[in-house]
Amino acid sequence: MADNTAEQTRRAPDPRRRSQRARNAIIDAAAELLGEVGYSKLTMEAIAARARVGKQTIYRWWPSKAAVVFEVFTRLTGAEAGAPLPDTGDLAADLKTVFRATADEFTDPATDRTTRAFTAEVQHDEEFARAVTERLVRPNAEAVKDRMRAGRDAGQLAPDADLDLAVEMLNGPINHRWLLRTGPLTHEYVDRLVDTVLRGLRP
Repeated sequence: MADNTAEQTRRAPDPRRRSQRARNAIIDAAAELLGEVGYSKLTMEAIAARARVGKQTIYRWWPSKAAVVFEVFTRLTGAEAGAPLPDTGDLAADLKTVFRATADEFTDPATDRTTRAFTAEVQHDEEFARAVTERLVRPNAEAVKDRMRAGRDAGQLAPDADLDLAVEMLNGPINHRWLLRTGPLTHEYVDRLVDTVLRGLRP
Protein backbone atom coordinates (compact mmCIF):
# COMPACT_ATOMS: atom_id res chain seq x y z
CA MET A 1 0.00 0.00 0.00
CA ALA A 2 2.86 2.34 0.88
CA ASP A 3 4.49 1.64 -2.49
CA ASN A 4 1.28 2.54 -4.32
CA THR A 5 0.99 5.80 -2.38
CA ALA A 6 4.57 6.72 -3.22
CA GLU A 7 3.97 5.94 -6.89
CA GLN A 8 0.88 8.16 -6.97
CA THR A 9 2.85 10.96 -5.32
CA ARG A 10 5.56 10.72 -7.96
CA ARG A 11 2.99 10.84 -10.75
CA ALA A 12 0.89 13.67 -9.31
CA PRO A 13 0.99 16.71 -11.60
CA ASP A 14 2.87 19.71 -10.33
CA PRO A 15 0.31 22.58 -10.26
CA ARG A 16 3.09 25.18 -10.45
CA ARG A 17 4.47 23.64 -13.62
CA ARG A 18 1.00 23.38 -15.12
CA SER A 19 0.31 27.00 -14.20
CA GLN A 20 3.54 28.18 -15.85
CA ARG A 21 2.74 26.22 -19.01
CA ALA A 22 -0.67 27.93 -19.17
CA ARG A 23 0.91 31.35 -18.60
CA ASN A 24 3.45 30.76 -21.37
CA ALA A 25 0.71 29.55 -23.72
CA ILE A 26 -1.26 32.75 -23.09
CA ILE A 27 1.75 34.96 -23.81
CA ASP A 28 2.55 33.02 -26.98
CA ALA A 29 -1.06 33.22 -28.14
CA ALA A 30 -1.26 36.96 -27.49
CA ALA A 31 1.98 37.56 -29.41
CA GLU A 32 0.74 35.55 -32.39
CA LEU A 33 -2.64 37.24 -32.48
CA LEU A 34 -1.20 40.70 -32.05
CA GLY A 35 0.85 40.14 -35.18
CA GLU A 36 -2.11 38.67 -37.07
CA VAL A 37 -5.01 40.99 -36.20
CA GLY A 38 -3.50 43.98 -34.40
CA TYR A 39 -4.21 45.34 -30.95
CA SER A 40 -7.65 46.82 -31.65
CA LYS A 41 -9.08 43.46 -32.79
CA LEU A 42 -7.29 41.43 -30.15
CA THR A 43 -9.70 40.01 -27.55
CA MET A 44 -9.33 38.05 -24.36
CA GLU A 45 -11.66 35.44 -25.86
CA ALA A 46 -9.39 34.96 -28.85
CA ILE A 47 -6.30 34.71 -26.66
CA ALA A 48 -8.01 32.13 -24.45
CA ALA A 49 -9.10 30.08 -27.46
CA ARG A 50 -5.64 30.15 -29.05
CA ALA A 51 -3.96 29.26 -25.74
CA ARG A 52 -6.60 26.60 -24.98
CA VAL A 53 -7.35 27.98 -21.53
CA GLY A 54 -10.41 29.50 -19.93
CA LYS A 55 -10.77 33.28 -20.06
CA GLN A 56 -10.83 33.32 -16.26
CA THR A 57 -7.32 31.85 -16.32
CA ILE A 58 -6.07 34.95 -18.16
CA TYR A 59 -7.79 37.28 -15.71
CA ARG A 60 -6.10 35.46 -12.86
CA TRP A 61 -2.83 37.10 -13.92
CA TRP A 62 -3.76 40.13 -16.03
CA PRO A 63 -6.63 42.62 -15.61
CA SER A 64 -6.85 43.62 -19.29
CA LYS A 65 -5.56 42.84 -22.76
CA ALA A 66 -3.22 45.83 -22.50
CA ALA A 67 -1.58 44.19 -19.48
CA VAL A 68 -1.18 40.97 -21.47
CA VAL A 69 0.41 42.86 -24.36
CA PHE A 70 2.88 44.58 -22.06
CA GLU A 71 3.83 41.15 -20.74
CA VAL A 72 4.38 40.05 -24.34
CA PHE A 73 6.87 42.84 -24.82
CA THR A 74 8.64 42.04 -21.58
CA ARG A 75 9.09 38.47 -22.81
CA LEU A 76 10.17 39.56 -26.28
CA THR A 77 12.85 41.90 -24.99
CA GLY A 78 13.97 39.57 -22.23
CA ALA A 79 14.03 42.33 -19.62
CA GLU A 80 11.71 44.43 -17.56
CA ALA A 81 11.12 47.93 -18.86
CA GLY A 82 13.55 50.31 -17.23
CA ALA A 83 16.04 47.64 -16.19
CA PRO A 84 19.45 49.20 -15.43
CA LEU A 85 22.00 49.13 -18.23
CA PRO A 86 25.31 47.35 -17.75
CA ASP A 87 28.05 49.51 -16.28
CA THR A 88 31.52 48.23 -17.10
CA GLY A 89 33.04 51.67 -16.85
CA ASP A 90 33.11 51.98 -20.65
CA LEU A 91 30.06 54.03 -21.65
CA ALA A 92 30.40 53.44 -25.39
CA ALA A 93 30.76 49.69 -24.98
CA ASP A 94 27.76 49.50 -22.65
CA LEU A 95 25.52 51.51 -24.99
CA LYS A 96 26.60 49.38 -27.94
CA THR A 97 25.72 46.22 -26.02
CA VAL A 98 22.22 47.49 -25.26
CA PHE A 99 21.44 48.94 -28.68
CA ARG A 100 22.86 45.92 -30.49
CA ALA A 101 20.31 43.87 -28.53
CA THR A 102 17.62 46.32 -29.62
CA ALA A 103 18.65 45.87 -33.25
CA ASP A 104 18.53 42.08 -32.82
CA GLU A 105 15.00 42.32 -31.42
CA PHE A 106 13.80 44.48 -34.30
CA THR A 107 15.28 42.16 -36.92
CA ASP A 108 13.85 38.99 -35.39
CA PRO A 109 10.83 38.10 -37.60
CA ALA A 110 8.49 37.25 -34.71
CA THR A 111 9.39 40.35 -32.73
CA ASP A 112 9.24 42.53 -35.84
CA ARG A 113 5.72 41.39 -36.70
CA THR A 114 4.40 41.90 -33.19
CA THR A 115 6.14 45.23 -32.67
CA ARG A 116 4.80 46.64 -35.94
CA ALA A 117 1.25 45.77 -34.90
CA PHE A 118 1.92 47.32 -31.50
CA THR A 119 3.38 50.48 -33.07
CA ALA A 120 0.49 50.85 -35.51
CA GLU A 121 -1.99 50.81 -32.66
CA VAL A 122 -0.09 53.56 -30.87
CA GLN A 123 -0.91 55.83 -33.83
CA HIS A 124 -4.66 55.32 -33.46
CA ASP A 125 -5.30 54.93 -29.74
CA GLU A 126 -4.24 57.87 -27.57
CA GLU A 127 -4.95 56.09 -24.31
CA PHE A 128 -2.89 53.10 -25.39
CA ALA A 129 -0.12 55.43 -26.59
CA ARG A 130 0.01 57.10 -23.18
CA ALA A 131 0.23 53.72 -21.49
CA VAL A 132 3.04 52.66 -23.81
CA THR A 133 4.93 55.86 -23.02
CA GLU A 134 4.47 55.50 -19.28
CA ARG A 135 5.17 51.76 -19.01
CA LEU A 136 7.71 51.15 -21.77
CA VAL A 137 9.17 54.17 -23.54
CA ARG A 138 9.85 56.43 -20.57
CA PRO A 139 11.31 53.77 -18.23
CA ASN A 140 13.65 52.52 -20.95
CA ALA A 141 14.71 56.05 -21.84
CA GLU A 142 15.37 56.81 -18.18
CA ALA A 143 17.53 53.69 -17.89
CA VAL A 144 19.69 54.85 -20.80
CA LYS A 145 19.83 58.35 -19.36
CA ASP A 146 20.91 56.98 -15.97
CA ARG A 147 23.81 55.15 -17.60
CA MET A 148 24.80 58.25 -19.53
CA ARG A 149 24.57 60.32 -16.36
CA ALA A 150 27.03 57.94 -14.72
CA GLY A 151 29.30 58.40 -17.73
CA ARG A 152 28.99 62.17 -17.41
CA ASP A 153 29.82 61.98 -13.71
CA ALA A 154 32.90 59.94 -14.63
CA GLY A 155 34.05 62.65 -17.02
CA GLN A 156 33.26 60.71 -20.21
CA LEU A 157 30.69 63.32 -21.31
CA ALA A 158 30.68 67.08 -21.11
CA PRO A 159 29.21 68.46 -17.85
CA ASP A 160 26.51 70.31 -19.80
CA ALA A 161 25.60 67.37 -22.06
CA ASP A 162 21.85 67.29 -22.72
CA LEU A 163 21.03 63.70 -21.77
CA ASP A 164 17.36 63.85 -22.78
CA LEU A 165 18.37 64.90 -26.28
CA ALA A 166 21.17 62.34 -26.34
CA VAL A 167 18.74 59.49 -25.63
CA GLU A 168 16.52 60.66 -28.49
CA MET A 169 19.55 60.90 -30.76
CA LEU A 170 20.31 57.25 -30.05
CA ASN A 171 16.77 55.87 -30.21
CA GLY A 172 15.50 57.98 -33.09
CA PRO A 173 17.70 56.72 -35.95
CA ILE A 174 17.26 53.09 -34.91
CA ASN A 175 13.48 53.40 -34.82
CA HIS A 176 13.47 55.37 -38.09
CA ARG A 177 15.54 52.76 -39.92
CA TRP A 178 13.42 49.93 -38.55
CA LEU A 179 10.03 51.55 -39.06
CA LEU A 180 10.63 52.81 -42.60
CA ARG A 181 13.01 50.01 -43.65
CA THR A 182 15.52 52.56 -44.92
CA GLY A 183 18.49 50.28 -44.46
CA PRO A 184 19.80 47.21 -42.63
CA LEU A 185 19.71 47.42 -38.86
CA THR A 186 23.08 45.86 -38.04
CA HIS A 187 25.54 45.88 -35.18
CA GLU A 188 27.91 47.91 -37.35
CA TYR A 189 25.25 50.56 -37.85
CA VAL A 190 24.52 50.70 -34.12
CA ASP A 191 28.22 51.01 -33.29
CA ARG A 192 28.65 53.92 -35.72
CA LEU A 193 25.57 55.60 -34.30
CA VAL A 194 26.77 55.33 -30.70
CA ASP A 195 30.24 56.59 -31.62
CA THR A 196 28.80 59.54 -33.56
CA VAL A 197 26.43 60.60 -30.78
CA LEU A 198 29.06 60.31 -28.06
CA ARG A 199 31.62 62.20 -30.13
CA GLY A 200 29.37 65.25 -29.98
CA LEU A 201 28.88 64.95 -26.22
CA ARG A 202 32.45 64.50 -25.05
CA PRO A 203 34.23 67.28 -23.15
